[in-house]
Amino acid sequence: QVQLVESGGGLVQPGGSLRLSCAASKTIFSVNAMGWYRQSPGKEHDFLAGITVSGTTRYADSVKGRFTISRDYDKNTVYLQMNSLKPEDTAVYFCNLYPSSENYWGQGTQVTVSS
Repeated sequence: QVQLVESGGGLVQPGGSLRLSCAASKTIFSVNAMGWYRQSPGKEHDFLAGITVSGTTRYADSVKGRFTISRDYDKNTVYLQMNSLKPEDTAVYFCNLYPSSENYWGQGTQVTVSS
């Protein structure tokens, strides 16, 4: 049963922007803090941003000031607005609970930053 579905990735030039979306089941979304993570080939999932049920946010230093996490309770969706993208942001991006749970890794969405 798929419970988290990421979308919105793609190819973008350095300095560009993308907005990622993660649609969640209501039973998961309404009671859990949610987070965004990314994974490069051969590496672990790296934490990027988290948002609590009440809206408190936390960011990794690598994305602070460039990425913004938000959540929409009407749509059961968590977003990641990514600005000023850099080539080193290239990775597969995932949403999950915050902190993450092994039970909820999905397929992710590929983000490629390249000219």
